Amino acid sequence: MIQGVELKALVTHTDERGFFRELLRVNDPIFAEGFGQWSHTLTHQGAAKAWHIHQKQIDWWYVAIGAIKAALYDTRADSPTHGQLQEILLGENYPAQLLKIPPGVAHGYRVLQGPMHLFYITSGIYNPADEGRIPHDDPTIGYDWTKGPEIK
Repeated sequence: MIQGVELKALVTHTDERGFFRELLRVNDPIFAEGFGQWSHTLTHQGAAKAWHIHQKQIDWWYVAIGAIKAALYDTRADSPTHGQLQEILLGENYPAQLLKIPPGVAHGYRVLQGPMHLFYITSGIYNPADEGRIPHDDPTIGYDWTKGPEIK
């Protein structure tokens, strides 16, 4: 795992009516930095959004409907995982998880099953000065957003 990236396994309680799933509590260790803003985005199947980066803000992602392949790249020069890339599958067909993305970790996703609904909390309110972008095809990262699953 990239340093500072965390996953929280979510507990789901099911019965004949459906399910209940608690996502986050103010006292969860994964949420020590606190709340700034809660947002919801819908993205269509096959679409990709990348690369996004913050210097101060922390993101917490939960995919409620659909599925994504999240990609993370550590840009922090002082990190022991600098230059490392990580992929995480999130959504309906995968274990229910909450993803924490620390500052300095570039992030994006491709929708594998859509439409996809991503609910995310940020540690601060929207701040244009902290909204960074890296081209999706940046050669330093070298990530292929169009590749499919590995054939084994």
